[in-house]
Amino acid sequence: MRWRLLKDYLARHMVAVGGLGVIIAIILIFVYLVFVVIPIFYGATIEKVAEYPVPASGGDTLYLAMEEQSEIAIRVTDAGRAQFLSTETGRIIDTVELPLPADTTVTALGAAEPNSGILALGLSNGEVLLFKHKYRVSFPKDKRLITPVIEYPLGEKTVRLDPAQSEVHELAVQINEEQAVIIGTMAHSDSPANHDERIMMTVLVKEESMLDDEPRWVEELNVPFVHPQSNVDFILLDKEMRNLFLASKNGELSYYDVSDKSDPYQVQHLSVLGSNKQLVSLEFLTGDISLLIGDSSGTISQWFPVQDKQGRLGLKRIRSFDSFSQPVNRISSEYNRKGFLAVDESGRFGIFHSTAHNTILTEKITDSAFQHMVVSPRANAVLLQDSDRLYFYRIDNEHPEVSWSSLWGKVWYESYPEPDYIWQSSSASNDFEPKLSLVPISFGTLKAAFYAMLFAVPLSIMGAMFTAQFMTSSMRQVVKPSIEIMEALPTVILGFLAGLWLAPYIEANLPGLFSLLLIMPIGVLIAAYSYHRLPDSIRYFIPEGWEAALLIPVVSFLGYASFALSPVLEQQFFGGNMPGWLRNELGISYDQRNSLVVGLAMGFAVIPTIFSIAEDALFAVPKHLVNGSLALGATQWQTMVHVVLLTASPGIFSAVMIGLGRAVGETMIVLMATGNTPVMDFSFFEGMRTLSANIAVEMPESEVDSTHYRVLFLAALVLFGFTFIFNTAAEIVRQRLRKRYSSL
Repeated sequence: MRWRLLKDYLARHMVAVGGLGVIIAIILIFVYLVFVVIPIFYGATIEKVAEYPVPASGGDTLYLAMEEQSEIAIRVTDAGRAQFLSTETGRIIDTVELPLPADTTVTALGAAEPNSGILALGLSNGEVLLFKHKYRVSFPKDKRLITPVIEYPLGEKTVRLDPAQSEVHELAVQINEEQAVIIGTMAHSDSPANHDERIMMTVLVKEESMLDDEPRWVEELNVPFVHPQSNVDFILLDKEMRNLFLASKNGELSYYDVSDKSDPYQVQHLSVLGSNKQLVSLEFLTGDISLLIGDSSGTISQWFPVQDKQGRLGLKRIRSFDSFSQPVNRISSEYNRKGFLAVDESGRFGIFHSTAHNTILTEKITDSAFQHMVVSPRANAVLLQDSDRLYFYRIDNEHPEVSWSSLWGKVWYESYPEPDYIWQSSSASNDFEPKLSLVPISFGTLKAAFYAMLFAVPLSIMGAMFTAQFMTSSMRQVVKPSIEIMEALPTVILGFLAGLWLAPYIEANLPGLFSLLLIMPIGVLIAAYSYHRLPDSIRYFIPEGWEAALLIPVVSFLGYASFALSPVLEQQFFGGNMPGWLRNELGISYDQRNSLVVGLAMGFAVIPTIFSIAEDALFAVPKHLVNGSLALGATQWQTMVHVVLLTASPGIFSAVMIGLGRAVGETMIVLMATGNTPVMDFSFFEGMRTLSANIAVEMPESEVDSTHYRVLFLAALVLFGFTFIFNTAAEIVRQRLRKRYSSL
């Protein structure tokens, strides 16, 4: 007796310890997911590193830039000098005298895309000098040494932009391996004050000769650029040298297509500002698709080309940032992200991200207006200059791409016709705009679970009802273990078969599948009716509870007949190609690995779970309830519906919710049986991407601690939340059902 009490005591406490261990493990998983996810919601911080006077020698600053390590900055001056200085101390490391022609002065500066390091100086005689700042890294004695150098991509000779030798006022330049384009505004020959009335464009091409060691750049085109509007104060040419933007301070902006340099045309002319506003700053967002416009009211707006329903392309205002109250006099885009920095005339500094539509930080730095600002290539430092001092700050801004709107709201991405939910986390391009919406993959998770349950629940519960209450015990001992053993099948095998065999088979026999949905129930009803019309001597020959065995050949024949008729039906009604007919006649696209395939394969995987739990619940209904109902004159079916189902409903509901939880978390089947396309379409002819499959596909490729990496953990947290909510709701409903029907 004591030994039995001891075993009971030990078993009770071991079960309790095991249950607590499971709870603790789940809590630890939750805590770890939160620990990894939380940093993406941290804001940015800036820390002042140094402040020092602008070098007195060399002239006024025209341009600032930093190399990748943020240790050395270049300062280009109007005296034609390039000064390299230490960002932390202001010490001049080197000064390069640029080879300007005699008796000329620098009147303008243009910069190509920041990653190229290409700069152009516009001169007072209508010529332009192109040069490039580079930084060579070496490791003498295992210590990093950065050596700044100046190179001349077109040679040290200047390029004639204006044959009339007028002064250059505004300048834009881009260069690639084959072509260089320079566009600038010239002072009018009659009146230097009207410098905005003349625009010149020069195109140079690279020629290589077997007789020359170095390729030569030859002028291909030098023509006036016809622009009907006056007062051009800003010129922007994109890095692909296709789109040109000319703007004036009054907000008038012209958008040109210059793909054909000999025949550019105006795509659009519009006013980008309201009344009583001035255009103060105009810059490209990284990638040179979007324009960032800073105005005199302190608003920064993002514009990019959008195609309308008629196929016409035009600039459209997408979003705006209203964090400043003073004119935005400087905007600096990050090199490899869709973020940017800005300062206003009151000395307030801000960090923003366009895709997330997020104002990450605003802070007052000084009381004077900044004249120049540059962000480092890694976006972890910024160098600012006011009238006489330079300020160097370190920036900590690891995850600017994340905001509530970018994760769960519709976002208008560059080159998209309208806002949408998109998941596209990576690209080969450095200026790619990450699309991290969790909506399509969360939708895909619920969609896959819905179609799996749509297939699994009726079959498993109806099968459990028949097996538990109508089937003879000897047959039940064969059927129940046979179905339960299906759960041992690895889901990777099911996914493999679904993707490589089932999906092509269904595509080839789509009419047969849909005819099966009609033929099978009608055929079973006819078979049941025919069975009951048989003579009693034949009908009673089959032992009670074995009637289901008679359906095996019936179901097999009906299934074979449905798919055998498929080619005939497809040829007769769908022109021999039902997927093509759906696409051409109904506008419904058909993906071979679609929700239909996933529903069948994942439903097959979920059926054993739901069947086993539901069958146990139905079989456990006390026999005295069943016998009492039958004794009172109820039929077996009435007893099943009004007594057995109600009594077993808590267990049946638990079975369904456990099956749903498995369907929500399933990975391998949806990974292999769908196209893994994160689309928002409920059609069962389209595929999907689920949270679990997305994590499995992208986690191995994500950089540890990157935004992508942490958002994948956020997806895991969302999946965790789904299963927690479903299981909690299931337990609440189960307890209420148990309490309600416990008196039966």
